[in-house]
Amino acid sequence: MATDKAYKVLAQQKDISNKKAKELIDRGLVYVEDRKVKIARAEINTETDFRIEYPDDIEILYQDEDIIAINKPAQVDSYDIQDAIDGAELLHRLDRDTSGVLLLGKNRPFIERAIKEFKNRRVEKHYVAWVEGVVYEAVEIDEPIFTVKKGKAFSMIDPVRGKKAYTKVTPEEIQGKKSKVNIEITTGRTHQIRVHLAHIGHPIVGDEQYGSRTQAKRVLLHSAKMKILDYEFNAKEPKEIARYK
Repeated sequence: MATDKAYKVLAQQKDISNKKAKELIDRGLVYVEDRKVKIARAEINTETDFRIEYPDDIEILYQDEDIIAINKPAQVDSYDIQDAIDGAELLHRLDRDTSGVLLLGKNRPFIERAIKEFKNRRVEKHYVAWVEGVVYEAVEIDEPIFTVKKGKAFSMIDPVRGKKAYTKVTPEEIQGKKSKVNIEITTGRTHQIRVHLAHIGHPIVGDEQYGSRTQAKRVLLHSAKMKILDYEFNAKEPKEIARYK
């Protein structure tokens, strides 16, 4: 019986790269019958029949011949949604724990046009979050962000190496020692909102990576609205965002 590493067998069977096959296994999307394949480098029969299960709870907010707007659930990778929609390409990304509006393009001319809008900072991006502490008044944060991408991505304020990043925070509601805030960003650095809120002493609830001491099932950050070109998309807040506990 011939064997090989699981990710190599999967790559050959599905005609994808070894890297892509390993990512699919690491994300927990690959099954053999009813058993999830958990170890990408495990030795497995080369005749094994794999099944890839993409997220099935994708809510489409809008679509036409150019664009698809998705209400991304929390704890689903943006790339998994891209993989689940034939012929679509991500125009931007949301962190795995972030829910809300996610945009994908459906043809190359539109994708290039949309990416230019992002690069020129002409896309309106509005978020809502629950944060640690009491936010009494609006705050504008204009601090450069540098991202270390080795292993798990981590970003920090760095005036020397950082890239320009701007975030506006407006309080909406206060519950005890937690605040619900509206957020608008014009740039899109890795973990920008999370880093900026932590920088001013208000890390997002559940965001242990950036200093939250409150346990939660997810980072309480939601992409509520996006405006690009002539489009505007809104995603309803999930219950854990709409009302904190």
